[in-house]
Amino acid sequence: MWFVAIGTLLTVLKAIGWSALDNLSWWWALSPFVCAMLWWAWSDGTGRTSRKAMDKYEERRAERRKRNVENLGMTTGPKKPGK
Repeated sequence: MWFVAIGTLLTVLKAIGWSALDNLSWWWALSPFVCAMLWWAWSDGTGRTSRKAMDKYEERRAERRKRNVENLGMTTGPKKPGK
């Protein structure tokens, strides 16, 4: 995401003619977009994206279960003797 933000900023500054970027080629202004594409390809190719999504789902699921148990008045700790 950072690559896209930086690429957008560089592209806008180059388009409006900001003096610091006037001497640079358009390739330098657009290179963060290439980096973003490479990052996403690597992330998808290694399964990182799927793992992150599954971790997020499991975290939400565990929190929902904990909230439901608390709302039902059930405790998850050890049972007291005699009850």
